[in-house]
Parts: sequence; C-alpha cells; structure tokens
Amino acid sequence: MSLIKSISGIRGTIGGKPGDNLTPLDTVKFAAAYGTWLKNENPGKKLKVVLGRDARISGAMVQNLVMNTLVGMGIDIVDVGLSTTPTVEIAVSMEKANGGIILTASHNPKQWNALKLLNHKGEFLNGAEGEKILINAENEEFLFAEVDDLGKIGVIEDYIDRHIEEVLNLKLVDAEAVSKAGFKVVVDAVNSTGGIAIPALLKKMGVEVVELYCEPNGHFPHNPEPLKEHLGEISKLVVKENADLGIVVDPDVDRLALIDEKGQMFGEEYTLVACADYVLSKTPGSTVSNLSSSRALRDLSLSHGQKYQASAVGEVNVVQLMKDTNAIIGGEGNGGIIYPESHYGRDSLVGVALFLTYLAEKKMLVSEIKESYPQYFMSKNKIELTPDLDVDEILRKVQENHNSEEITTIDGVKIDFSENWVHLRKSNTEPIIRIYTEAKSQEEADKLAQKMIREIEEIVA
Repeated sequence: MSLIKSISGIRGTIGGKPGDNLTPLDTVKFAAAYGTWLKNENPGKKLKVVLGRDARISGAMVQNLVMNTLVGMGIDIVDVGLSTTPTVEIAVSMEKANGGIILTASHNPKQWNALKLLNHKGEFLNGAEGEKILINAENEEFLFAEVDDLGKIGVIEDYIDRHIEEVLNLKLVDAEAVSKAGFKVVVDAVNSTGGIAIPALLKKMGVEVVELYCEPNGHFPHNPEPLKEHLGEISKLVVKENADLGIVVDPDVDRLALIDEKGQMFGEEYTLVACADYVLSKTPGSTVSNLSSSRALRDLSLSHGQKYQASAVGEVNVVQLMKDTNAIIGGEGNGGIIYPESHYGRDSLVGVALFLTYLAEKKMLVSEIKESYPQYFMSKNKIELTPDLDVDEILRKVQENHNSEEITTIDGVKIDFSENWVHLRKSNTEPIIRIYTEAKSQEEADKLAQKMIREIEEIVA
C-alpha cells in the first residue's frame, strides 16, 4: 500500500494507516492544504471550487471528505458528481471558480484514488504552486471558518452534457459528416465515467455504439491502463461486430486509445498524430508533445510545413510550451490530446470528435490512416541503481559520450540520432533511470535500449 505526495496532488491506496495510505485523515489534511493555498492566493474573497470524480468505489467517500473539509474552511462547492477530468477542467472556467479538484487515480487500479488539483483556469498547478500545498500539508496550519461563514454545496448534474455540447460546437468537429458516414464503434470505458461520456457523445454524432464495460460502477474488469496487453476483449469484439473502430479510455477519460477495424491497436502515440494531421490540414500552426513522445508528430508537423517543439514530461510542461509557442494542438504520447480551441487539458472527448470527423472526411479505413504515417516503435525500460550512486553524474557522463549528437537536457538527457532516439530520465522517488527509445523497428528500439543499459553499467562499474 502506498501514499504518494507530489506537486500535482496526492495519490494513494484506500485503507491502512494514516501517512502510509490515502486514509480519511490524509484526505482531509490535503484538502485543507489546498483550501489554505486558495485562501492565501485570494485574500478576503469568497471562494468557489468545482469538484468531480470518476466511478471508483471509494469515490463517494473521498468526495464527501473533501467537500466538507472545504465547506469547513468557508469555501463554496460546485458538485458535478460523476464526471471526467476534462469535464471538471471545463466546468472551472464555465463556473468562474477559483479552482477545482478531480478525484481520480487515472489509470491506477481500483484500490487507488487521488486528488488532482486545478487552478482558476481549470489547469493543473505548476511546480511552485504544488510545492506551497505540500508545505501547507506538512505544517498543518489550517484556519477553519466559524459557523456563520461555512461554505455551501451546490449540485449541477449535467456537466458532461454541457461538455459534449462544447465539443460539438468546435469549428473542426462535423457531427453531420460523421453521421452520414454511418460508423459503428465499440467502446470500452473500464466501468468508469467514460461509459457515460463517450457513448453519449457518439450517439449525438450519429454513431452506432456497442458498449463494453460502460457501467460506471468502479469495478474495473481489467487493468485500466489502455495498453495492448489489457485490451484483448475489445479487439476481438471490434472484429466480431464488424465495427469501424474501437475506442478505449482510462477511468478519468483524459487518455484515448483506438483500435482499427482489424482489431489491431492504432497506438496511443498515434492518437495525437492523427488528430494533429486533421487539425494541421485545416489550420496552420505549431505543435508540441513531450520528449518521450513519438518522433512521428515532429515528422508530420514538418510535412505540413509547420514547427514542432518538445517539452519536459508532464502535462503542465506541455501546456506551458504550447502557450509559449501558440501551438494549435499538442499532447502526450499516452493518448492525451490537448486542443486549445477547447481548453488546455488532455481531453478524450475532443480527441474522439476530431478523429471521427477526420475519418469521415478521408473515407479511409482506420488501418489505412495508420499506415499513412511514419512508422516508429518504442521500447520502455529502466535500470535500477544503488541509492548511493549519483544519478545526475551518470546522466552527465552519458551526455559527454554523445556530445556530437543532438542533445536536449531540459528533462534528463535525450539524444536524437539520425534514425532513432533515446531519452534517459531519473525517477524522483527511487534510484532508477528510465530508458525510452524509439526506432523504425521494434528490434532496433530494443537493441538501442540494451546498448544504453550496457553503457550506463560501464559508467557505474
């Protein structure tokens, strides 16, 4: 069991001892730390926070603890109930709230839950803001409201519907064209809130929907991370139903994976590539992803005559670079689509609507669209080190060994070779180096990873 405190929020397993797991005491303490930060940022103001959750079994319990802690601090709550991460992000802006909290542990198994924290723009906190909340939690210097100043809870039950309407109103989304195409789609929402949002969006677009695990009861039928090894059932069902594609989302609906008509993975990395291809075909502009995302987005951007840039890993870093470069689309290689015309957050609803519009326009099979892109393959590994080793020094020596290549050091060390790349990052919580490689074949990617592991072992020896 575990409790992980970071600048992006608090995440842990339900039950056990306070301080070791996400117990009610830890939940209240961290909610109070967030409330204290909001009050410090907005002195003398009456505050409002939007709160929503995925369908985890622990969700209602955690939500009541968080809501009433903030009410006890004199903060009003907009309770949007069962929701998605992007829905809560949009609701913060629409409600002109001072912040938001999404209760979800994203792709982690059902025993986990988390508090994801948002600012007044409905965006994740930056490092400095998150650090202040961690300090607040450590110091426990909380000031609660007197009885006449307690906050109030207001309930809005239709925010997913409002989110869907916002998506359908985007200029590059053409629900009529999608409806005319007559698509049939299988949806696996791992029994979380994607089972509410994705089928509803598809039906509004005139799509025939086959639902698989769309009951939002929090009993995940398989590992909820949308990776190939967890998606055997939907892959078979797409073929059996003679569907045009399969759609898979994680429990909080910010990651989107696609399956082609043959039951083969489209690839999470290529979700962003396909959506960007469509957007770039209509709107000139730059793109952004992180250093560990596929080179395919860079190649695609250049083929459209546009610029591409890479940020440090982490959604908040991608968003900041998108703002700095005025990028028209960006995201992460885990199936996260960030489309500023909607909002600065990963949004599977936006990704689904853009992809289906593109599919209707191209009049191609999903597998044919995938084959039209540069084909890359990734290998993800890690090397464990003893705690006494200086990981920064090891990465510095790797950089020295390859100083004739194109090197980026904003997040570990990334070495761009002509035909492939390797990205080395240290863990913030344990003595390991994560090793991501990409090449034009799986064998080549695996070989490059093993070569880098041997190089690090020689440095350490």
